[in-house]
Amino acid sequence: MDNMDEIKAYAKVNYIPIVRDQTAKKLTELCHSLSPNKILEIGTAIGYSGILMLKSCNAKLHTIEKDEERAEKAEENFQKYAVSDRVTFYLDDAQKVIEELCSKNEKFDLIFLDGAKGQYIKYYPYLKCLLNGGGILFTDNIYLHGFVQADGKVPHKHRSMVVNLRKFIDTLSHDSDLETTFYDIDDGYSISKLK
Repeated sequence: MDNMDEIKAYAKVNYIPIVRDQTAKKLTELCHSLSPNKILEIGTAIGYSGILMLKSCNAKLHTIEKDEERAEKAEENFQKYAVSDRVTFYLDDAQKVIEELCSKNEKFDLIFLDGAKGQYIKYYPYLKCLLNGGGILFTDNIYLHGFVQADGKVPHKHRSMVVNLRKFIDTLSHDSDLETTFYDIDDGYSISKLK
């Protein structure tokens, strides 16, 4: 069992959502071809996607997680996979962190958005401000188990998330500053390049 399988097994047993296999493959290919210097990740979870990205390029990673237990496990994993010297960790609310980064005029070559799905639309203007020209916004889980594309009634507990994700997708589709491609793979993801 290679070491990443260990993280995957831990995630499965503890019901921690991590990036799915085909999405992970696309993300690592993108890191490899893009060779970003700075990556921003929203939703560290236990560090799986962060490690994948760092092992595919020489970037520095800024990652945000508000769940203390997950953050602790992520820091442990970053240490274990010898990438922690390239990680800046924020144990905080993503909205607050991205607003602060924006006000400091920070820029990133790649942003991996995998946090609270219902908040994507609120994060969007800040993420756009944080992207370098030619930078990529990679958004995971945009179809939310198929609910976003489904017709008919959405279960109550998913309703506001689905409404917000539909708004987010619509915003991405109509933003002429970005070139966006949507992928119907795994739980759906989009790749947007800032012109």
